[in-house]
Amino acid sequence: MSDQSKFIAGLLLGAAAGAALAYLLTSDKGKEIVEEIKTAAAEAGEEVKTAAGKIEAELNEALEKGKQWASDLQSRTDSFTS
Repeated sequence: MSDQSKFIAGLLLGAAAGAALAYLLTSDKGKEIVEEIKTAAAEAGEEVKTAAGKIEAELNEALEKGKQWASDLQSRTDSFTS
């Protein structure tokens, strides 16, 4: 396939994709699909925020337990050296 043929094929493919996208965005069904995508994306974003919040809470809890463990260990070692 020559460079000119590749260019024409790419041009036609791009034009077809653009026409399909334009149709999708201007038709009622296309607008409905776009709204569904927006809704799904918003829901996914909320799920990610919720999961991140849970992870943060679990990490903070683990950090506090680690601090308590270190403090207890320090107290135990201090009692041996005193």
